[in-house]
Amino acid sequence: MRLGGRLAGAIEVLEDIEKRKRPVADALKDWGLAHRFAGSGDRSAIGNIVYDALRMKLSHAYLMDSDSAAALGHAVMYRQWGFTPETLAAELDGDKFAPEAPAEQLQAFTSRRIEDAPAHVQGDIPEWVQASFEENFSDDWLEEAKALAGRPTLDLRANTLKASRAKVLKALERSGAEPATIARNGIRIPAGEGASRLPNVTAELSFQKGWFEVQDEGSQIVADLAYPQEGEQVLDYCAGGGGKTLAMSAAMNNKGQVHAYDTDRKRLAPIIERLKRAGTRNVQVHESTDSLAPLAGRFDRVLVDAPCTGTGTWRRRPDTKWRLNQKNLEERISQQEEALASAAQFVRPGGHLIYVTCSVLPEENEAQVYGFCEDNPEFEILSAADIWATLFGTDKPQPWSADMKTVTLTPASTGTDGFFFCLMQRKG
Repeated sequence: MRLGGRLAGAIEVLEDIEKRKRPVADALKDWGLAHRFAGSGDRSAIGNIVYDALRMKLSHAYLMDSDSAAALGHAVMYRQWGFTPETLAAELDGDKFAPEAPAEQLQAFTSRRIEDAPAHVQGDIPEWVQASFEENFSDDWLEEAKALAGRPTLDLRANTLKASRAKVLKALERSGAEPATIARNGIRIPAGEGASRLPNVTAELSFQKGWFEVQDEGSQIVADLAYPQEGEQVLDYCAGGGGKTLAMSAAMNNKGQVHAYDTDRKRLAPIIERLKRAGTRNVQVHESTDSLAPLAGRFDRVLVDAPCTGTGTWRRRPDTKWRLNQKNLEERISQQEEALASAAQFVRPGGHLIYVTCSVLPEENEAQVYGFCEDNPEFEILSAADIWATLFGTDKPQPWSADMKTVTLTPASTGTDGFFFCLMQRKG
């Protein structure tokens, strides 16, 4: 397919997403099934256009004076793929599958300036979350919001139980892999531009051998900050697919034990195959709290990767940005309070309770941990900044921190997804 057919396909997908209010991944999959003639490169390019359009939906719509699928698709070409209206017209000339250029929107695009748009439009975030961004990031909130509208990199974690980072880098040399900036075992493949495709690293023999896992650098960093030690008893209370479980197990060199639990069995299911591939021997998986009950008050560290709005992952899941509402936030806050209260009972005196989210909203982060410690005075917040300096030094990008206790990672500050981290200790 030429660019015109790819752009037309992306517009179809965007129309489907808007009309049926469905996840972008589902819409792209169905389009591919209905257009089997499209090759993998075509499907990838169409996906890039769709995701780029959704990441910057508000600012695209403002400049085009329209939020139609055609307007958004063309805005991607003009603003993110390096075309001008003239060069795009020349590229599409003679392509019978190319969509017609929206004339009225093109006229608006040539006359409007993004600097004149409302601030939340410039930042491509829902207007109702602007106050939370301002509270969290002060005068830098707009820069932080814009960074969440960029393309994400592909991040990997070298599994040190089987291979060093240097060994994995050599195995993935043809993929453009390079050492991550902060994470000690992190590996990064740049995002690319336009129609470029990220490599399918899970097809590599080195992945099948368990040499590495796909894991955002921010997720790796917070797993490192949990600071699990050899011989300890650790509980990953909201383990999900097990990314942080695997990272902590490797950090402990298979010594001690990591217990993985999640209320959602479907989310937990992939962990079994991942554990086998990674060569872990010190992980126990729990499907219910019944098997955990006898272990109450016995864990050295309990990690709560709490359910959240996922605002820190908007680069990867831009469609969720536009579905988020105040009710969703309130539901997540309630779930976080329940998760913290339930997990706290497993921490031994002198042990640590670690709270993590992939959100950048203070209601889900600082407000939760300070509120928890106020209601549970046997817990106190320790300085995450001290652990950061010990693990990563002070010469690398630094996270956000209002008090040098809790830390927030962001695409703008640390080049990662957005993550919040807090370390609490149960008084002995």
